This record gives sequence, C-alpha cells and structure tokens, in this order.
Amino acid sequence: MTLLFSDAHLKPGEEGKAHREQLIRFLHQTRTRYGWTRLVCLGDLFDFWFEYRHACFSGYFDVLRAFANLRDDGVELHLACGNHDFWAGSFLEEEIGFTARSEPFLLPFGSRRAMLFHGDGIDPADRAYRFYRRIARHPASSALFRLLHPDLAMALARAVSGGSRKLFSDEDPAAGRQARVLREHAHSLLGSGQADLVACGHAHAPTLETWPTPDGTGVYLNTGDWIRQHTAAVWTGTRLILLRQEDEVHAVPFPGD
Repeated sequence: MTLLFSDAHLKPGEEGKAHREQLIRFLHQTRTRYGWTRLVCLGDLFDFWFEYRHACFSGYFDVLRAFANLRDDGVELHLACGNHDFWAGSFLEEEIGFTARSEPFLLPFGSRRAMLFHGDGIDPADRAYRFYRRIARHPASSALFRLLHPDLAMALARAVSGGSRKLFSDEDPAAGRQARVLREHAHSLLGSGQADLVACGHAHAPTLETWPTPDGTGVYLNTGDWIRQHTAAVWTGTRLILLRQEDEVHAVPFPGD
C-alpha cells in the first residue's frame, strides 16, 4: 500500500508549525487506517529547501523527525523533486531516508507500473521557466547559492515564493493551463503504454480518472495539494482513493495483480 501527496509547501519555524503538525497527524492517521508501507511525495514538500554541507534548516526539525521515524518503522520514502525543493540531495537521502529524484521515474504498483513526477517543466509554452529550471539545477548555481548564509538564503527564497503565490492566488487551479497540460501529458503516456498509472502534482488540481491503455485501463492521478485543499491519495492494492483530509472523496479500481 502506498500514500501519495504533493505540494505541502511546508514553512519553517513558528509560522508553519500548525501546518506541519497537521501533516504529521494526517500521516499517522492514514497509516493507522490503511497500513501503507510506502510514501511518495510528488514534489514541493517544502516551500524552500537547500542543502548545505554542514548545516540544515532547523525550522523543519519536527517534520524531518516524523519522516525519519517512518523510515525506522520500515516505510519506503520517495520524493519527486519539485520546483520548490529541486535542490534536495544527500541529507534527505542519507539522514532521513528519502530516495530523491529530479526526473520522472517508474515504481511498481504490484505487477503494474506507475510513472511519477512533480509536473514542472512539462508545459512547452513555459519557456522562461524551463530556461530558469536548467540554470537553477546546474551545479554551478547551487555552488554559488551555498555562499549565502542559511538565514539569508531562506529569507530570499520565501520572499520570491510568497510573491509568486500572490500573483496567482485568485485562479481556480482546476481551470488553469497547468492542470490541462498535465492531464493531456498523462493521457499521452497512458495511451502509448508507457505506464499503467501516471501520478503528479504541481497543478494544485486534484484529479483521479481512468484512461485507456494498450493493455486495458490506466489511471491518471493528480494529488492536488496539501497547502490549501489537504488532498492526497492512497493505493490499497486494489483501489486508488482520493482523500481530502481523512475523507474518501473518489476511488477507482487499480488492482496490482
């Protein structure tokens, strides 16, 4: 069984404490209810994440400890790096237990294949962001950013992130271009037989629907977001269930055998 969620955009310190605690409670409650043993975060777990060689952001300690506890309990942790945490690396992997990936990847769901990714950079019309993505992910960029003091780096990143959200806060995510582009991309992947399940985030538009594949029926899942809508999904081995908080709002068959 697998829990999938995305776009929590967790903030450090007192400002984000209630939100972090809410996510930690959700992880505990859904694990007790469904017994999932694998967790997949489809990106933007943090509002900003960067790894220094000898320092980490102490304001995230509580949620990092929660994930480390899950690892110690035998839970498999995966992170599809998003546009807010694409600098995830060795600390999250070696100290917390995540397997972090910056490109789409496949995981087995029983005998079926799931293609997982965040969703940023998919839109071919978003040329400015795709250019920025290449520059920001270059090793030279991270080396230069590492010269900033962690407090200054966090303050700068949160100012940029906050300004971006204000520009688009009034839009309906489900009616936006990102939701449409990701849905069409998922349908293409399913229709060409590259996966039986395509799951992503980024659009902040929860979606769970079936789509034809060469071998039968596949599923497109967008987990929506945890920052506002508190949506996620769980795979039980026979079904994919879209959750809002702990409530089941929609389900489709997805047997793993």
